[in-house]
Amino acid sequence: MSSHGARSVCRWTGGAQERRRPAGGTPFNRRGTRVPRDTWLPSVGAVLSRVTAFAIDGLDSRPVTVEVDIRAGLPAFAVVGLADKAVREARERVRAAVLNSGFEFPQRRITSNLAPAYLRKVGPGFDLAIAVGLLAASGQVPAEALERWAVFGELSLGGELRPARATLSVAEGARRLGIEGLVLPRERAAEAALVEGLRVAGVATLREVTEVLAGERRAPTPPPAPAAHESEGEPEADLGDVRGHAEPVEALVIAAAGGHHLLMEGPPGTGKTMLARRLPGILPPLDRAEAIEVTRIRSVAGLHAGPALAAGRPFRAPHHSISASGLVGGGAVPSPGEATLAHHGVLFLDELSEFARPALEALRQPLEDGHVIVVRGQHASRFPTRFMLVAATNPCACGFAGEAGRCRCSDADIARHRRRLSGPLLDRVDLLIGVPRPSADDLAAGPAATSTAARERVLAARERQARRLVGTGVACNARLTPRLLRRDVALSGTADAALRDAHERAHLSPRGRQRVLRVARTVADLEGAERVGTEHVLRALSLRQHEPGEEPDARSATPAAAPG
Repeated sequence: MSSHGARSVCRWTGGAQERRRPAGGTPFNRRGTRVPRDTWLPSVGAVLSRVTAFAIDGLDSRPVTVEVDIRAGLPAFAVVGLADKAVREARERVRAAVLNSGFEFPQRRITSNLAPAYLRKVGPGFDLAIAVGLLAASGQVPAEALERWAVFGELSLGGELRPARATLSVAEGARRLGIEGLVLPRERAAEAALVEGLRVAGVATLREVTEVLAGERRAPTPPPAPAAHESEGEPEADLGDVRGHAEPVEALVIAAAGGHHLLMEGPPGTGKTMLARRLPGILPPLDRAEAIEVTRIRSVAGLHAGPALAAGRPFRAPHHSISASGLVGGGAVPSPGEATLAHHGVLFLDELSEFARPALEALRQPLEDGHVIVVRGQHASRFPTRFMLVAATNPCACGFAGEAGRCRCSDADIARHRRRLSGPLLDRVDLLIGVPRPSADDLAAGPAATSTAARERVLAARERQARRLVGTGVACNARLTPRLLRRDVALSGTADAALRDAHERAHLSPRGRQRVLRVARTVADLEGAERVGTEHVLRALSLRQHEPGEEPDARSATPAAAPG
């Protein structure tokens, strides 16, 4: 047998490496000197096989060569190559799976190396590659077939294959590497088949794997993927359920149309969370490229249970006790955080002022750059974070600031509460709106809008943006670069004067000015206007002037006369 796993297996029984005993004489050792007549060379020499597998690095897959060496010596089974505990435990799973599948487990010295050694290998997805490499090295599987196939999956003690995380990333890595096909658990075959140009063999047991590699079984065609998953938000939630919040509903539509960040502030129970959870129902659907990316992220995180391609935009609402690494990503082995899980969707932070300050400050760079880089052990992993931030907070600790007779907070308490949200974080939010307590008449009136009508407006505005931004690599107004702002937002003299006045009076930062222009462009798109007018700029400014902790009528109030 001559093959190196997928390339060649070197037995110490032929070729230049073999020293034959001369007829009628004593055998030679490796140095060519004679040894006693009763000394014999080993009956089984060293055998090496190689199998292609993949390690998960952030959200991407890196090719790993699983080398299995079998040689004479005391029975032992070692796994080397910067493997974590789950990979090292594969020795016991592989041993039991091989024996329970009816194969012979070599009682010799076995070494499995996962190369390159500098790359950390995590998880049980290497079980199948180690088992196939061992069978190929022991001559129980044709090693030549391993040139065409990569393998990925966890093994049970009985030899059944179990699904592992990040199947879609592995399938994309196999296609990039130019490998013909991928052998993996049957439950993940449809997910891997989402990658075009790759042959996928979904099997149930280790025995079936060997039959596919030997050509005794035709690689089964993955079943068609079922209907795509819907949004993670509440499927029945409709804006028609909301009463008495015409202004916040319109702000929600503007945020959805342009992909803008939104902060809602108001007393407890006024409907802030209710509004936020109806946002996914008015967002445009994912295109295929976005859906592939969302599915890959969910698969790496172990959240993608079915084989279907994600269709609804993610909606993540972590608890306020979350840590900074849980929010933006991290850990000993870098893994995606909630910001990445909300990529192309919505990250909803309810009770924003209750989040730990380090966690909120960690969002500043992801909000600006659209990605976060996590460095661990001199190795950097990049995670995408293109999400819409929607947050809700109370104006003070008791929640009733500005309501006479109900607020129990002192001025110092309110100031302390406001300091929980830093200026740099709030400057990155496009829309800052108040959600006051609705009146009894408002609650008895009809809805301001329905999700169906709002979604039609959002889709029409997004279509205008797509036509205007074609070829720029920008998907929506919230991501307009300064150059695109100069091109697409040409202000009239009146509009420019209004913006200058707001800049002087409201201490608008240059970043805040750009965000106002982006929102103004979205307001114009919702109205079907080609040019951004003064009314659009004023509307955008009105949606940004509210500050957390500010009384609802603070901007229009005049100083009260001192009592006489």
